[in-house]
Amino acid sequence: MKLFRRDESSTIDESVDPSVPDVEQTAAAPASNTPGKGRPTPKRRDAEGKRRGPVAPAPMTSKEARARRKATKGTKADRKAAAADRRAAVQDRRARMLAGEDKYLLPRDQGPVRAYVRDLVDARRNLVGLFMPMALVLIMSMFVAPGLQTIVTLAMLVMMVFMIIEGFVLGKIVNNRVIERFPDTTDTGFKLGWYAFVRASQIRKMRAPKPRVGPGDAV
Repeated sequence: MKLFRRDESSTIDESVDPSVPDVEQTAAAPASNTPGKGRPTPKRRDAEGKRRGPVAPAPMTSKEARARRKATKGTKADRKAAAADRRAAVQDRRARMLAGEDKYLLPRDQGPVRAYVRDLVDARRNLVGLFMPMALVLIMSMFVAPGLQTIVTLAMLVMMVFMIIEGFVLGKIVNNRVIERFPDTTDTGFKLGWYAFVRASQIRKMRAPKPRVGPGDAV
């Protein structure tokens, strides 16, 4: 009766779909092609943010914000010490600037030419330096006696004419002296004359840097 029996070796499990590959064979088979990472390259900013760690959330209330600022600034004593150091540094820079140290001067005041011009102006008795206090006196007199308005206006016009004349004279003197002392300099002309005029028009005690010479001294 073996005629009607099928060989066990030729028996095929009909429950298994031949089109589906075997899992074990697929896992054991070496990967011939390396698949891509399947995600975009992160931006540098995001990568640095991950390395730095999470960012603290924004404060919800003003009280929390003040607490954070105090925590970052340190203790009250530290803040007072830092403020005192800043004030001392500012005062030191101002003192050095008023003393005429070239490193601490404004760009318009730097250089040996400008220092020489300041000495020339400070050694002169300039009429233009009286314009500001005299103008203040004349303006105050207008409030005391309004009838003097015409006289005050005329006096101020005369003073302005004298200021213009003295400004041209002072600029000429300063330029000639600078050319004699510094023949290779290019800092001459109207710009240098205006610098001398502006300094001469200031009250002597309010000039910065402070005068190094007195009126009438030889420069």
